[in-house]
Amino acid sequence: MSNTRRLLTVMLGLSLIGCASTPPIQRATSSKSPFDAAVFIGDATQLSKATPGEESFRAYYQGGSGFVSLSSVRETVEDMATKHCARQDRNVRLLQERASTPPHILGNFPRVEWVFECSVRSASASTPIASDKLGQIERLKKLLDSGALNQQEFEREKAKILNTP
Repeated sequence: MSNTRRLLTVMLGLSLIGCASTPPIQRATSSKSPFDAAVFIGDATQLSKATPGEESFRAYYQGGSGFVSLSSVRETVEDMATKHCARQDRNVRLLQERASTPPHILGNFPRVEWVFECSVRSASASTPIASDKLGQIERLKKLLDSGALNQQEFEREKAKILNTP
């Protein structure tokens, strides 16, 4: 019976180690980046300057193992930011992205952090889908140029954007 209990304890411990990390969205000015205390600090890409008077937020997500793709972690962070801004009837405006760099081993699991603003939705946006797709592709290109995405990830994400209605 003792060996069974030990085995269950070890299995429970291993399952907890593999859990993903998702702290709540926080104000960027009053929170610290989880990357700051990490051994592997990742690469930061500045995409836009903050709008004076707008509040910026921090969204962070870490995969539960090294077998999670960086693009799926990025999609999770994007979804978190989009939902946060949608509750305020606003759009996400990405200011900075910080992403882990391979190899994703020894605790350096895929992780992404966004610093973003929730910008006011334009009342005169008659073609939001086309401009949104262009903006998404431009953001992907910047990530490709910075090395946060490889060419294969860029092409796959670009195809997803272009194939959505």
